[in-house]
Amino acid sequence: MEDVVNATYTNRRKDVSPSTHPVKMSDIEINEKYESGEQRILTEINREKLPSFVEALKKPGYMDVQPFYQRRLRWDEKKQSRLIESFLINIPVPPIVLYEKEFSLYEVMDGQQRITALRNFYDNRLKLTGLELWPELNGRTYATLPAKIKAGIDRRSISSIVLITESASNPEEALLLKQLAFERLNTGGVELSRQEVRNCLYYGKFNQLLLELTTNPIFTEAWGIPINKPEKLVKNNLFKKMEDAELVLRFFALRHVGDFRRGMQGFLDLYMIKSMKLSDEDIEFLKNIFIQTINLAHEIYAENLFKPLDIESDAWKDKAYKAYYDAVMVGTSRHLANADILIERKSKIIEETKKLLREDTSKLFTGGERNKIDVENRIKLFDNMLSKIIAG
Repeated sequence: MEDVVNATYTNRRKDVSPSTHPVKMSDIEINEKYESGEQRILTEINREKLPSFVEALKKPGYMDVQPFYQRRLRWDEKKQSRLIESFLINIPVPPIVLYEKEFSLYEVMDGQQRITALRNFYDNRLKLTGLELWPELNGRTYATLPAKIKAGIDRRSISSIVLITESASNPEEALLLKQLAFERLNTGGVELSRQEVRNCLYYGKFNQLLLELTTNPIFTEAWGIPINKPEKLVKNNLFKKMEDAELVLRFFALRHVGDFRRGMQGFLDLYMIKSMKLSDEDIEFLKNIFIQTINLAHEIYAENLFKPLDIESDAWKDKAYKAYYDAVMVGTSRHLANADILIERKSKIIEETKKLLREDTSKLFTGGERNKIDVENRIKLFDNMLSKIIAG
């Protein structure tokens, strides 16, 4: 069960992430590295008329935009209409960026909003609105545009830059190069969070599980995510940047904290890559682990779940903390076999938790990610506390 992610992460030939230590190489060695093409992305540039481009999108498997449909912020009709107006008056539009996952089969890395707007427009699902230079066209669909306007837009082209699959020597390096390229693109002007990038690049059954578990009522209540109030939900910072999904991911990844490397974000990236090979059985196993763990933790801490102690007032804080969440969830997950004992002795757990937090002078449970030792220590402290209580 879960063998793929239980295994120690394999070392890559070269680490794509920036090193914190200077690497000493001679000019000759640097030139040889460049000439070898190592860590260099191969590209090609295409240009296609808008009607042909949209028609090509209908080919089965031709272009995968599925990962991006899971992003939680999309262009409204006004933004889509402004793009069409830009084509009409011939304002340069940034190229879309595609990743060639197989020969002539592409995955969208940047430009999903533009692709969606064009498809909606040519499928007559978009009524133009908010146009500045052509307000006369507001309310029109593609089919109802005057003939010359329609012909003018049809003459416009969209450019695409394709990242070629042969850019890396092994699958893991290819995915990390792909992620690096994606993170540095963002031509739409809105910087994506690290989890939004993962959601787009590593979309699959495990990523779907993350999104599903973010709707768990105990989880959303603990983190103050108004899941049943759409008007407030879109303004919630955790939800907007998919940090709620990252919190779920942290739980699964940190159950293997011994493999921690490349910092918290890099560690989560590696776990997402490995998770793409998980079986349906593994996914169900992980789902059950999360639900059992959060149910048990809630049974013990109730409304104070994931909220550490305020040392000055000796009262629980009014918000959850990520570092403390990590310790509670991972520590609790290691003792699910003794759930009945923990529930029976929950008053003792609360008492010992307060003691643990009062002694936390280095702020392990309320600080940032720091390093592997800190992450391991806060999980170990919480784990050991529960072990002692179970032992009686």
